[in-house]
Amino acid sequence: MAITAQELGRRLREAREACAMTQEQVAGKIGLSRASVAQMELGNRQVTSLELDRLAYLYGRDIRVFLSEQFEAKDALTVMFRANPDLGREGQVAEGLRRCIALGRALSDLENLVGVEREALIPAAYPLGPPKTKWDAIQQGQQAAESERRRLELGDGPVGNLAALLESQGIRMAAASLPADVSGITIYDPEVGVFVAVNKSHSATRQRFSMAHEYAHVLMDRDAVASIVSRGGNRTDLSEIRANAFAAVFLMPEKGLRRFVQGLGKGQAGRREARIFDETDVTRVQRRAKPYSQEIQIYDLAMAAHRFGVSTSAALFRMQNLGLVNDDQRELLQDDIDRGLEKRAAQALGLDSGGCDPELGGWEFKHRFVSLALEAYRRELISEAKLRELAAMVGMPVEVVLSLLQGDDNGNNPD
Repeated sequence: MAITAQELGRRLREAREACAMTQEQVAGKIGLSRASVAQMELGNRQVTSLELDRLAYLYGRDIRVFLSEQFEAKDALTVMFRANPDLGREGQVAEGLRRCIALGRALSDLENLVGVEREALIPAAYPLGPPKTKWDAIQQGQQAAESERRRLELGDGPVGNLAALLESQGIRMAAASLPADVSGITIYDPEVGVFVAVNKSHSATRQRFSMAHEYAHVLMDRDAVASIVSRGGNRTDLSEIRANAFAAVFLMPEKGLRRFVQGLGKGQAGRREARIFDETDVTRVQRRAKPYSQEIQIYDLAMAAHRFGVSTSAALFRMQNLGLVNDDQRELLQDDIDRGLEKRAAQALGLDSGGCDPELGGWEFKHRFVSLALEAYRRELISEAKLRELAAMVGMPVEVVLSLLQGDDNGNNPD
């Protein structure tokens, strides 16, 4: 049943208010006067399909919800803006998140068009319940990380392209402009699914740690809240402690890190003793390491950080937690980091500056997004104009996308 102009106007007004935006702000975004926006919301002015599309994008909503029988003024994104008003006030931040949600929704539409079963892309869940103490939070995070690595059959080695791994688990990934103290955001939206954004202004290794951190929220917290904003000021919250513990173990598994350090000739006890029994007596054998030979040096730390795709500080604290570095050694190595010596060590060792596999240049699900769009176009499920629109959303040159089909000599091109 078609809705009235007055009902559509009411829905547009409620969606705008849920985003904490004024009519003047909306008018500036879509190129209309404030009076035109006001008349739309009163139902006195017709809303064109193009205007409705722009308004839906601006409010982070699917255009279809404004025309459906049932309408909810609030969705996961607007609820998050209400709970974190600073994010909604910063225009660049809010616009970036709306763009990411719009991309996620467009990807969901493409999946539906080509018959991808969303049930196969639902992330795992670990319903552990809220931790009661900080120690409980650490234990839960570590155990969940070990379980998830086993489930994903990652072994004890480094995780490769983490963004691609999380996308394979049904998580929409994006890099967004966020305030400096916000490392990442996790949103669960019934229409989009699970969406994770990390701070695009942070370093590659910090973004990678943030991805693992947000993955912990996806696995353990998404049934409790619709959105989570990870801030530096909240690092002592139990859920944040749990997520950080998860990220450290997920990215740097104990066996893998110990094996790597041992391969550097480090990580052994200062004195080792064995007892050999021959059914009558025992022979004791001792071996002492040379003084200071087992101490981790800044170049060892730089190599370990590069190997596991983390920052040197993250690698340092993980080593300390595993007993590979004591408190005094940690302070000395942290001083080396503060003086920039790990960068000099990485340069001297020929390690690339990224510290991990190149995965951050265009990983906003661009490749899968464009692939599904091409497939939908090939099947004549979308028009060339829609294909161009989708390609533009992820910054892919339209000519490049079309050339992938125009060069088809097998008669499969819908044109």
